[in-house]
Amino acid sequence: MALSGTEEESSTHELLNAHAQVWNHMFKFILPMSLKCAIELNIPYIIKNHGKPMTLSELTGALLINKGKSHGIRRLMRVLVHSKFFIKVDIKDENGQNEGYWLTPSSNLLLKDSPLCVTPFLQLVLEPDLMKPWNSMSEWLADDRVTAFETTHDLTFWEQAKSVTSVNELFNEAMKSDTQFLSHVMLKDCEKLFEGVESLVDVGGGTGTMAKAIADAFPEMKCTVLDLPHVVSGLEGVSNLIYVAGDIFEAIPAADVVLLKSILHNWNDEACIKILKKCREAIPGKENGGKVIVIDIVLGYNEEDDTMKEDQLFQDMTMMLYLNGKERSEKEWEKVFTDAGFSSYKITPALGVRSIIEVYP
Repeated sequence: MALSGTEEESSTHELLNAHAQVWNHMFKFILPMSLKCAIELNIPYIIKNHGKPMTLSELTGALLINKGKSHGIRRLMRVLVHSKFFIKVDIKDENGQNEGYWLTPSSNLLLKDSPLCVTPFLQLVLEPDLMKPWNSMSEWLADDRVTAFETTHDLTFWEQAKSVTSVNELFNEAMKSDTQFLSHVMLKDCEKLFEGVESLVDVGGGTGTMAKAIADAFPEMKCTVLDLPHVVSGLEGVSNLIYVAGDIFEAIPAADVVLLKSILHNWNDEACIKILKKCREAIPGKENGGKVIVIDIVLGYNEEDDTMKEDQLFQDMTMMLYLNGKERSEKEWEKVFTDAGFSSYKITPALGVRSIIEVYP
């Protein structure tokens, strides 16, 4: 039976939309790679340092590029304007009316001299060795390796980071920048989280970026950073901040509050329960102010924002391929907390993609 004209048009429309969606996903890698190029060329800083919107000719003149390839900058900026990392504004110059490029809130987060800079995290995600496991996903699903990272490199992510200095340094810088961003937001909008807390231990706190921010904001609080010996070796504390070498699976220093920022999503449920049981041993009862603060994604929270929902799903895939970890829904978090011996929890979706979970003994 022949289709009517309306049905044919509808069918063609759906077919073309489906084709466009495939193309969109097929070429979507161009967005992060274009952003990486802009960062490597230092475009956000050059525009900011100019003090006002820059025309294309001013921008290409300031860049250390082959001037015969200036057309490439026009096309690069066109993509980045479309993805809202820069905006075009009308300006007047000696040639009359012209268009200039200026920063957006997103490109401001790429400025290397900004305390809220997220560039190291982007550079880590797009590091060539970390991109390779994505090409091995189907192979990993068929083999007996724990992660796609091991399928690709014959090493776990942590073994690779420990053995390759450049990857280790990039990872540490990425975690530092992410923590600086989160601590800024958390201490600005969630100060009550730490009211009445006399002592806190930041588990897996690295070089102490988060703990330092908390210690500065609450000088009466005693803060401890717990991490592996090679991480905290040589680090010096201050009056209300100390470093302790140890293993989170063995023991956690006693404190009113244990902080786990982006730790539990690195591990499967069994390992998380072990960590949380050690946290439970380290804190007093709820009536005496004891709690664990988990900063991680709660799948389903803030998903009304499509970008945040995608970010959560992308992060879950990343944890799966690199670390055999996972992002969890509220129901999954509740099971982990209950199995670890905790009685209740409170979720505050105050950190965009991530949430603050207060877990009580």
